[in-house]
Amino acid sequence: MKTSVKIIAIAAALIMICGVFASCGKSVSVKVIDIKLTEEEYAFGVDKNQPELLTKANDFIAKIKSNGKLDEICKKYFGEGTPTAVKSAALDTSKDQLVVATNAAFEPFEYMEGDSYYGIDMEIASLFAEELGVELVISNMDFDAVCLSVSQGKADIAMAGLTIKEDRKEYVTFTDKYYDASQKLIVKASDTTFDSCKTLEDVETILKGLSETVKIGCQTGTTGQFYIDGDEDFGFDGLTAKSVGYKNGSLAVNDMINGNVSFVIIDEAPAAAIVKAFNG
Repeated sequence: MKTSVKIIAIAAALIMICGVFASCGKSVSVKVIDIKLTEEEYAFGVDKNQPELLTKANDFIAKIKSNGKLDEICKKYFGEGTPTAVKSAALDTSKDQLVVATNAAFEPFEYMEGDSYYGIDMEIASLFAEELGVELVISNMDFDAVCLSVSQGKADIAMAGLTIKEDRKEYVTFTDKYYDASQKLIVKASDTTFDSCKTLEDVETILKGLSETVKIGCQTGTTGQFYIDGDEDFGFDGLTAKSVGYKNGSLAVNDMINGNVSFVIIDEAPAAAIVKAFNG
């Protein structure tokens, strides 16, 4: 009798585990709707009390743009090369160090494999520290704490796929832009809601027609959330559908597969990386 109870309990646990991952031996594919919802500019956020660092950062951005190094780094993460691992030194106030605040859950701009950092921003950070002749220290945290940590003097610069935004200027001074970005939709591969859309207007007509019972996943504190909720700085009117924030886009997509949100809105490059990872 006790054995039977144990078997039933184990079976129930397995069913719960299967539910968490949306399938038990059955994969669920996802896809990106290839229409840009926004146009954005990425920049780095520098400590307001370090104007000399801002000047050096802008000079460095101009340098890697002109000598082709920025393009070379970006190509590594878009199928034309091998990403380079970046190591962080331990924080030591007795040494000359560049402390970079980031959120290493935003592939291909910053992510981790083991103890090493990878990503477009991380490779730029490594080169920038080398240019300055200092050690690189990477401080990994939630995205919505990145700019705040710089304003509190806990980091010198924020390098985290940051969109230039007026309210963030309260905390940091932005460098010149280094990357043009946009937001895109991720849906289940079987979802045909947006299949007939040809333009942004087509997509927004559908999005704006969704009821408040519809939930859309996004990474907390990012442009995707601002797009859903509305934001005066960006000129986003917002949707009637509700946003659900996650620490990263992968968690949002996993929850979509599990049926807890209908769609996900996230930056274009991370969206492509997430879809590739989920679809194998």
